[in-house]
Amino acid sequence: MTSGRNPLLRRVRSRVALAGSLAALVLGCAALAAPPGAAAETRPAGHDVSSHQGSVDWAAARSRGASFVYVKATEATTYRNPYFGQQYDGARRAGLVRGAYHFAVPGQSSGRAQADYFVRNGGGWTGDGWTLPPAVDLEHNPYGKDTKDAKDTKSRSSAKCYGLSPAAMTQWIAGFSDEVRLRTGRRPVIYTTAAWWNDCTGRSRAFGPTHALWLARYATTPGALPAGWSYWTLWQYANGGGSLPGDQNLFNGSFAQLKRFAAGR
Repeated sequence: MTSGRNPLLRRVRSRVALAGSLAALVLGCAALAAPPGAAAETRPAGHDVSSHQGSVDWAAARSRGASFVYVKATEATTYRNPYFGQQYDGARRAGLVRGAYHFAVPGQSSGRAQADYFVRNGGGWTGDGWTLPPAVDLEHNPYGKDTKDAKDTKSRSSAKCYGLSPAAMTQWIAGFSDEVRLRTGRRPVIYTTAAWWNDCTGRSRAFGPTHALWLARYATTPGALPAGWSYWTLWQYANGGGSLPGDQNLFNGSFAQLKRFAAGR
């Protein structure tokens, strides 16, 4: 997933290996290729988009097998995806289950402030079965000093984790989550990698029981999960390059379960 507004993120993410959720949806971690092979044929395919994709041909995306999509709405408290309306509303008109995500920049403002901005600018939710819960994208800092240039472990962690300690990052995430739940009635889905989560939250296990995991790992298997989770709900298994616009994802269940997840049941 990209920030959708800064090409630096593409360079950072190309250098950073991405390591490495609903209990009723555990179907095991069958090996997958990109595109998914026969073992994943019953899992709904989806994707995520940002301003990088511009105006999306949603009818074409659905014809290629898209069942759901996450659309970037906001970043920090200053950026709104200029294509959000076309992408979010267009996906729904084409018959896709869709949701909105926020690209977190924890070093700039509080979790509650960013959640408020997100919800006010597209990050809402309704239990209609077509709206996925809001999601927060937590990953390597695309705007700080490149981690490969940091001279020691502490500097590398600071560059990757927005300058926050594990305790401060955990507090930031809790504030974001609490505000989203207060405003929408749902806890946000957490998008992350095992490496980022374990480093930047100190392997926090506080969120797994109450937050669905959207795992990012570009490989043939999901691999090790972030601390606190025993299964994934969504898996971003390819960074572009697939049949659908943007990044390629799977849902860990059937389409009926996807609809129930969207509805909050």
